[in-house]
This record gives sequence, structure tokens and C-alpha cells, in this order.
Amino acid sequence: MATPTRRERLLAGSARAATGTASHLDDRLGLGRWLAPNLRKLFPGHWSFLLGELALYSFVMLLLTGTFLTLFYKPHPAEAYASVVAISTEVRGGLLVRQLHHWAATVFVLSIVAHLFRVFFTGAFRRPRELTWMIGVTLFVLVLFESFLGVSLPADQLGGTGLRQADSLLLSIPLVGTYLSAFLFGGAFPGDAVPRLFVAHVLLVPGILAALVPLHALVLTWRQKHTDFRGPGVSGVPFFPSFVVKQGITSLGTFALISALATLVVVNPVWLHGAYTPAAPPPSAQPFWYYGVLDGALRLVPAWELSLGGFTLSLGLLLPMLALAAFFTVLLLYPSLERRFTGDRRTHDVLDLPSAAPVRTALGIAVITLFTVVWAATWTADPVVLYGLRVAVLVLPPLAYAVTLAVCRARGR
Repeated sequence: MATPTRRERLLAGSARAATGTASHLDDRLGLGRWLAPNLRKLFPGHWSFLLGELALYSFVMLLLTGTFLTLFYKPHPAEAYASVVAISTEVRGGLLVRQLHHWAATVFVLSIVAHLFRVFFTGAFRRPRELTWMIGVTLFVLVLFESFLGVSLPADQLGGTGLRQADSLLLSIPLVGTYLSAFLFGGAFPGDAVPRLFVAHVLLVPGILAALVPLHALVLTWRQKHTDFRGPGVSGVPFFPSFVVKQGITSLGTFALISALATLVVVNPVWLHGAYTPAAPPPSAQPFWYYGVLDGALRLVPAWELSLGGFTLSLGLLLPMLALAAFFTVLLLYPSLERRFTGDRRTHDVLDLPSAAPVRTALGIAVITLFTVVWAATWTADPVVLYGLRVAVLVLPPLAYAVTLAVCRARGR
């Protein structure tokens, strides 16, 4: 009998070690009993189901690049801007990492919006996935807030102008506005906002996201049956190896896309804006696109004021905030609201085509039309154009609703 070679002994020893480790973990954690069925769990094969994974890998990129930036950023009002400029011009690879961080945030928000559209228009939020939808909407709100914190941290003229606007909005809130402003800024604006924003940006909000993202993307997904479009028989691909390969391709594609954007397209060049100075005029740069709805709404609503018992309410500031708060509340509770109006309490594992749910689709298109018109207001200060956009806000969403409803019902016949 031939003596085993060194390579054969190494391979045999590695196999025994792997088998022993697997048996050890299985005895104590029961991983084998969990892995056996779940490795063959079917995942939908349609490309739109990977939008959530696109958001997940953007989040991973944010965590990695954010950790790097935290090592060099100085969260002090007098040093924050200089440290960001130093990261961009002196730290090796610093500008690239800043660009990666910004573009990862943009792709993250875009993919969440696209994922929400897919879930909403196909009815994937219905029973038994209401909790998954509510966690997703909560994640969306937290990501928007986290993005605002990140844009404010460089303490440049653009970020400082945004903070000044935020302070004005807080102060317009009756009774508690001054307390909220003092809590955020540590006193009168600009106060000591940078260290507070830094703690919230790198610890508080990411900690909540790190808990909710796995719960939304992994725990509930694995515990529930996946939805899929209507078709003959059982569709989808098994988690291993088919969906694992798709995940690998999606992750590499996400990283490649963000890297290409970070390399070729400049975003937030703080050295052009300069450090924030309250007396200086705001920069000519537009607000980041995901703040455009609030900024546009503030331009569209006239500067109305209401005096009540010696108090003055700034309705021009309050109404846009109340409208957005109402929108996100309705969005959060939409599964329950639709169930209440339709009386549909069945379990849904098959998705709808948008034309099969005319009212829901028409409502979604009307909201998108509304936000598009409001967002367009961020690009102009011309009184005539703004007046036209005010008319459009009242006319175009109902028109879009009626046209979409008619088209969907015609296609459903």
C-alpha cells in the first residue's frame, strides 16, 4: 500500500477538521437541521427582486467607507471643515473614499425608492408581510435622516445652509420648537451642532440601521414564503447555489457601479463652497435630490402667517412639514389602510401586475406626479413659474390618477 503524500495527508486532515467543526457546531446550535431545508429554499428569479440586495450592498459600502472617514474626521465646529478638506487633499485615497461614501449613499437611497415602488405596485406588502413593509418604510425615513446628517458634517457653506434651514423649521413648531432647536444645536444656532450630529451619524442611526436591515432583509425574509408573479407551477431558484451566485454578481456589480461613479463624477466638492459663515450668501448648488421635495414645498407654499392669542404660526413652514409627516404616516400604515378599504384579509403569495390593481396603481402614480412637480420647484425662484407649479400641484395629480385608472381598467378587460 502506497504511503500517502504530504498533499494527500493535508487534504485528509483538512476534511476531518471541517467535518469535526461542522459536527461540533451542529450538536450545539442545530445548524444542520436549519441549513438542510433553507439551502434549497426557492427565491424568485425575476430581476426586480434584486433591488433590495442592491440597497444591502450599498449599505455595506457605506459602513466600510464611513469607518475609514471616521479615522480622519475631526468633529469640532472649528476643525470639521478643515479636516474634510484634508481628507480630500492630503490623506492617501481620501478623496476617493469620500466619493465612494457619497455615491454609496445616493445608490442606497435610490435602490430603496425603487424597491418600495416594486413592493407597492405589485402588492407585495399585503398579508402576511405587513411588518416587513413597516420596517422598510422606517428604514427609508432613517436613511433620509442619516443622509441629512452626513451632508451637514463637513460644515461647509452648503451643509451649514441646510442646517440653518433645519433650525428655522424647528423653531416654527409651536410650543416645543425652541426646545428641539436647543437640544440639536446645544444653544443658539450654530451652537455645538457638529459633535452632536457626528454622534448621531456614526453611532445612533447606524446602530438602529444595523439592527433593522438584517431583520428586514434576512430574518423576516427567511421566515416567510417569497412572493412571485403569477405563472404555471412553482417558480424560482434554490438559494444554493443559484441565488448565491446571483448575490455574488449583484454585490460585485454594486461595488463596481459605485466605484465607477466615485472615480468619474465629482459630488459635494466642499473646497468650492468654503467653510460655513452665517453672513455669507447660500451657495448656488441645488440641495441633494432626496431633499428636493421639502425644499420645493417650502417654495410653493406662500409665506402665510396666523396670529392666535399673541402667538404667530408660520404656516408657510409648518404646512410642508405636516404634509410630509402625514405622507410617511400613511405610507407606514398603508397595508392596514388598504385592507380596511378593500376588506381583503386573505394571505397573498402571488404578486399583482400593476394593471390588476387599478386604484392602487393610480394612487401611486398620482403621488409620484405630485412629488415630481414639487421637486421641480427647487430649480426656480421665478414668481411666474412658481405660480404655474402651484396650479400644477392641484391639477396634475388628479389628472394622473384619472388617466392611470382608465388605462389600468382598460387593460384589465
